[in-house]
Amino acid sequence: MGPLDPAVRAAEPDDVPAVVGLVHELAAYERAPQCCALTEAQLHAALFGARPALFGHVALAGGQVVGCALWFLNFSTWRGVHGIYVEDLYVQPAHRGQGLGAALLKELARECARRGFARLEWSVLNWNKPAISFYGSLGAQAQDEWTVYRLSGSALAALAKG
Repeated sequence: MGPLDPAVRAAEPDDVPAVVGLVHELAAYERAPQCCALTEAQLHAALFGARPALFGHVALAGGQVVGCALWFLNFSTWRGVHGIYVEDLYVQPAHRGQGLGAALLKELARECARRGFARLEWSVLNWNKPAISFYGSLGAQAQDEWTVYRLSGSALAALAKG
């Protein structure tokens, strides 16, 4: 087990306000700020409640939280083991190019190795060419043969009622 990169550590309760701010910044970067309603209370409960199903790491610069990775477990029925799905990976623009995003993903890869997980995966918007290039530089491969589907809002409610 390798040590955490000095600029990356597991999220702590005091990090919640900064991480919520980063998630809202990410939503704005992804051109959908109106869709982000995350609150500090919600994130705190998800990360630090009695049975957390969300996990997080933060990236630091000058002792301040400037990036984060929020993730949860998925499961490969074909491999018979868990993996990590990264819901959000974000580093503030002023702190990009310093290796913080790579350090966050490296720590998640180490987490996979420690736990015997089969994969580390995430989604990226098709227009986000800088992120796509960055992920490719790490050896990540696009899963172009799959299309993500989502039920939400009224469609989800209608299916639940039906």
